[in-house]
Amino acid sequence: MHSRFLGALALAAACAPLTATALQVTLPAETAVYVPSELPGYQLVQQNCLICHSAQYVLTQPRTLPRSYWQATVEKMSKAFGAPFPEQDSAAMVDYLSRTYGAERPAAAAP
Repeated sequence: MHSRFLGALALAAACAPLTATALQVTLPAETAVYVPSELPGYQLVQQNCLICHSAQYVLTQPRTLPRSYWQATVEKMSKAFGAPFPEQDSAAMVDYLSRTYGAERPAAAAP
């Protein structure tokens, strides 16, 4: 048993330099941005959402999503993922997201 322990210790010591080597990764520059708007939620989304993820997260969502989807998503970010924004900001953020990226955007009303 003692020799088994020494063997495991020797193996761990031999592998230690391999695990200490860090891999260097260069990420591409961020190019996704939220659509500028006069809606109050625009500034709140800029301040609160970009803390955790890029605008690309929003830009890839289907444009047919209803307000209820954006409401549930903002709630999920706060309650499930712990996004640090005040609850009173939620309504304005949902309004901006719904009217800019969801089914309520002006382009959605066009034939």
